[in-house]
Amino acid sequence: MKKIEAIIRPKMFNAVRDALATLGIMGLNTSDITGYGRQKGHNAIYRGVQYYVDAHDYLKLEVVVPEGLIDDALEAIQKTARTGQLGDGKIFVSDLQQVISIRTGEEDNSAV
Repeated sequence: MKKIEAIIRPKMFNAVRDALATLGIMGLNTSDITGYGRQKGHNAIYRGVQYYVDAHDYLKLEVVVPEGLIDDALEAIQKTARTGQLGDGKIFVSDLQQVISIRTGEEDNSAV
């Protein structure tokens, strides 16, 4: 099993969630985060006052995927979250040593 952490634009969440659901991947976690990458900051005007915005709002999506679906899941996230502009986000993939369901005690693939 692998854990996918994807940093995406918040407006792309519904499309990414639906793309993963079509693969049979239902469970996921999200967190609202802020950050920046290559695009760094920009000047903005709010109520007539100019200020510098150095971080942008993003959504961090975490999902555990069986080995057989990892390539399809990565492709689905990339296709649905890509706008082609700076700030589209990143995807990180990690190996999981063990997964345990707290409620049932099931382990690994049956716990997901």
